[in-house]
Amino acid sequence: MRPPCEPVVRFVLPAFRSLVARELTERYHFSQTAAADRLGTTQAAVSYYLDSKRGDKRMKQLEAVPAVQSAAKEVAKSIASEGFSAATAMSMFCKLCAALRRSDVICELHRDYVALSEDCDICPGISRR
Repeated sequence: MRPPCEPVVRFVLPAFRSLVARELTERYHFSQTAAADRLGTTQAAVSYYLDSKRGDKRMKQLEAVPAVQSAAKEVAKSIASEGFSAATAMSMFCKLCAALRRSDVICELHRDYVALSEDCDICPGISRR
């Protein structure tokens, strides 16, 4: 059993973290350690994100999705502000995930990740082939 959440955690979340880390270090001048602390990851992971050493073709494609870019910028801005909370960032990511599930993004990622029948209807609101 491999639900759509599995490729989200494996590909979308790291792509999202990579974009947020880049925003935090480049736009808001966070150190890698401070960015890692706020993202709940390690400094080494942030270093890999910034050097583009972590991730594969799917992650790079996800980083190019406008909704992912926009949400990452919004979360980075929130993190850089005084009113940041981990719950807010989590909520913002979950809203992004829901929006991506309503589009073809998660469905295509899921189909690439695991063999699914053409009549799969797990993801809501997408057009069937």
